[in-house]
Amino acid sequence: MASQKDIDRQIRAYYGGPDWDEGARLTSRSAQGSLEFVRTQELIAERIRAGSQIADIGGATGVHAAALADAGHEVTLLDPVSEQVEQARAYGTFEALVGDARGLPLEDRSVDVALLLGPLYHLSEREDRLRALREAIRVVRPGGWVFAAAIPRLARLAALSGGAGMPRGWEDLIEHGTSPAGGRFPGGHFHTGAELAAELNESGLLQVEVVGVEGPAGLAFEQLTEIDPELYSAALTVARAVAGQRGVQDLSNHLLAAGRRP
Repeated sequence: MASQKDIDRQIRAYYGGPDWDEGARLTSRSAQGSLEFVRTQELIAERIRAGSQIADIGGATGVHAAALADAGHEVTLLDPVSEQVEQARAYGTFEALVGDARGLPLEDRSVDVALLLGPLYHLSEREDRLRALREAIRVVRPGGWVFAAAIPRLARLAALSGGAGMPRGWEDLIEHGTSPAGGRFPGGHFHTGAELAAELNESGLLQVEVVGVEGPAGLAFEQLTEIDPELYSAALTVARAVAGQRGVQDLSNHLLAAGRRP
């Protein structure tokens, strides 16, 4: 297993290099990215109030932040990769800062909502994940929401095997969520829905709920670059219908947990 220092270096190389476009991943690279974006925005909008102050922690190039700003929210994006922050600043509709989820440059109780849509699956140690969650809680006002995304173990296993047999280290991946060696993606940890809920509860959040974002169709949608409207509508319907079902949620490409600060 790679050390967190190694993963941190890989994150900056992976996301800061010329071969990765996070904006395209969520919009045009595959039908899965569009499904992830739409469902994530829906799940956030269902819970937060109009005109919220939002910290988008690990917000990458600002695709989610821009949509939330367009919806009337006041957004501050933070990301550890300076190249991504520069791209995010180009929107001009929200503030974008370089920052690490484990030590946020924000005041206590300064926002209504904190989003952790990327950091948790890049942190290999549970204590680091809890530290990031507690930092998010620190900056959120009482009664405010914290949202945290994770990649399920089964989704990562499917991506690694690619139909060509089990990857090395798959036992540790399934049993412990440990990222196998090899591959470019700087994964730190892969969750189950129950494990993600437990981490949010331990961090001190209340009313914790975990849902699958894309639903079972997400893995197939990774292979589709063209979005058929009828098929897309069906996938959205299924994703909404089974989002909270235990076990089924782990068949999604991403999990999204929500909890409230006491």
